[in-house]
Amino acid sequence: MTAQAEAQPQSQTGGVLEKTEQADSSSTKGPLSGENTDNERGKELAASDPVRTVTGFRWYLIVFAILSSTFLFALDNTVVADVQPQIVLQFDAISDIAWLGVAFIMAATAVNLLFGQLYSHLKPKWLYIGSVVLFEAGSALCGAAPNMDSLIVGRALCGLGGMGMYLGVMVLIAATTTIQERPMYLACIGLTWGLGTILGPLVGGAFAESDATWRWAFYINLPIGGLAAPVYIFMLPSPDPQPGASIVKRLADIDWVGAVLMLGAVVTFTMAISFGGIMYEWNSGQEIALFVVAGVLFIVFGVQQAYCIATTKEYRLFPVELISSRKYYRTIILMFCVTASGGCAIFIPVYFIPIFFQFTRGDSAIDAAVRLLPFILVMVVVTLAQGGMLSHPSGKFGLYMPWFTVGGAITLTAATLMYVVETDTSTAWVYGASAMLGAGVGTYTQAGFSIAQASVPEDMAAVASSLMALAQASGINIALAVSNAVFLNRAETRLAEILPDNVTEDQIHLAIAGVEADFVTSLPPQMQQEVLEAIVEALNLPYILLITAGSLVLVCSVLMKRERLFMKVAVGGG
Repeated sequence: MTAQAEAQPQSQTGGVLEKTEQADSSSTKGPLSGENTDNERGKELAASDPVRTVTGFRWYLIVFAILSSTFLFALDNTVVADVQPQIVLQFDAISDIAWLGVAFIMAATAVNLLFGQLYSHLKPKWLYIGSVVLFEAGSALCGAAPNMDSLIVGRALCGLGGMGMYLGVMVLIAATTTIQERPMYLACIGLTWGLGTILGPLVGGAFAESDATWRWAFYINLPIGGLAAPVYIFMLPSPDPQPGASIVKRLADIDWVGAVLMLGAVVTFTMAISFGGIMYEWNSGQEIALFVVAGVLFIVFGVQQAYCIATTKEYRLFPVELISSRKYYRTIILMFCVTASGGCAIFIPVYFIPIFFQFTRGDSAIDAAVRLLPFILVMVVVTLAQGGMLSHPSGKFGLYMPWFTVGGAITLTAATLMYVVETDTSTAWVYGASAMLGAGVGTYTQAGFSIAQASVPEDMAAVASSLMALAQASGINIALAVSNAVFLNRAETRLAEILPDNVTEDQIHLAIAGVEADFVTSLPPQMQQEVLEAIVEALNLPYILLITAGSLVLVCSVLMKRERLFMKVAVGGG
């Protein structure tokens, strides 16, 4: 294969949504009704959608390499869940514990739209490689951090580079696959991201309890990235979104003012939610200032985007055209909502199921993380099945609305079951509810990406992916910030009511964080039980967010068009 052939971008990066007429759903002709129309449409698309230029072993090596970066991005998102106690003890920084989880996803969310625009201006191969380098540099800083401040900076760098990698994988997949196979590869991205997210606590806990120490929870990214580097440099295709344009013009077209406003708004809003009741009182001057600044920045950003201040309609940061167009807005807005709900629905069980077992069953960090297996396995199977059926060549399973209806209903039911869990609830109950959650979340957590891409013209596919990634990151960001704030505030309030006056506030914080609970075991049995019940009561509250997420997906599904995600018969070789 020539380098010239590799450099040519696929001309079809979007997709086609075929309207399923009401008559189709009520027809008595059986499940094959409309088959001739589908076949004719497939022939038309076969002419416009070129054969994938990279095939065979080389293609699978590329896919494996770029998916490994998605896995590392997701792994890093949750790896601190089980290494926090060791980090807090080493650096004696309990007051900064909230930053460990928040810094990563806050940075990722803040630069999401910027990376989406960069990928539509610059060659994705080299922007992706640059993102990998930034992520690896952040990982190295985290592993070698001499203090908490360095670790927090490293976490933020990992979030910045990680979002660039994540979006880069989607852009590269969209630019190098055929329409028919794209949902399956996007499902693989979702599967890889889900596995990394869920396995993060297990990996972190394993290192934290080993001689390697918690530092290798971050160092592990370096050898994996190093192994994949030759594939990135020598094998990745290099499509050019703007052939012939100079680098100066490409960078000048970026909406830098919008990017700065978005960065400031996301950072201040996340800080306000994360630190309320933990670092600052909710009615303190610091909290009020953070909320006010965040609100002002979001308003200014909205005005700047609406009136194209310091930018142009074509190059503004937020894809206003996707939500203002009568043709796209309904699908895009609904996909945004369900994708955000999916991000929220994954993170809450990943963070809080292990904590439940650590407090109620006395599990170690590793044992508690293993308890996530029912959630992991079911979500993996359902995600793969959903992606495979949506991309089935016959198009028979391409009607996407039912997936969201069923998924939302299952998530709502399972979240309700988790909300009523008590200290003596059986392990089987928790396993069953978490498996249901995996089934529900698996139906929609990644589907929005392929549907959004298919609903817009090919030149907007990268922007649509960026918007969905923003939804996912926003859902995670809100879930992480709100659920942690709710849990910690409630647990601290209840424990302060129960425990003796000689127990300090720092001891309560350390106990909730899982760092030091010796004083709890020294309490009378009845008081120990009260403490345990208070912790479980606080652990139940985050599932209200999950109930809300499931309800939102269910409502959105009712509002969705009865459309079929139409995919032509495969023409690319594997």
